[in-house]
Amino acid sequence: MFIQTEPTPNPATLKFIPGKSVLPDGTADYRDVDEAEGSPLARRLFAIDGVRGVFLGSDFISVTKGDGEWQHLKPAILGAIMEHYMSGAPVMDGGEDGEALPGGDYDEKDEETVKAIKELLDTRVRPAVANDGGDITFHGFREGIVYLHMRGACAGCPSSTATLRGGIERLLQHFLPEVQEVRPV
Repeated sequence: MFIQTEPTPNPATLKFIPGKSVLPDGTADYRDVDEAEGSPLARRLFAIDGVRGVFLGSDFISVTKGDGEWQHLKPAILGAIMEHYMSGAPVMDGGEDGEALPGGDYDEKDEETVKAIKELLDTRVRPAVANDGGDITFHGFREGIVYLHMRGACAGCPSSTATLRGGIERLLQHFLPEVQEVRPV
């Protein structure tokens, strides 16, 4: 088994690509071992001293480190991922495929705008963000403000504000003039 690694814009997060499906549907984001109760793979990764976050995507795993150095953590993480897949254990207990996208918080009168926002996020934003080891999901739309949840490598990334303001906000405003601002949750 060959596992590729890629840097992400967040220096505290690396993207690991096992060459196998991770989660066929949805994503899962864990910030500590207690949250990872439903994922044998995430629990295995949290057993490594220095791992502070695990994000599971469709075909990748993003790992966020604490104070350790990647040169020391990376071999242990690669070993844990390889051991997990070689063991045949499921990624998620109980056959769960991860979290479905939330419906979000918005007023019914904004249904068409929200539908368009979600479509733009799904087709133009999320695939690009997944390449960087993260995910951005819709959280709500109120009074012209789009609220997005940043996950995986995007959470805590130094360039996340630039991504929101310079990229996503401009994209949404271009197609939807009713969007005034984009904010993280």
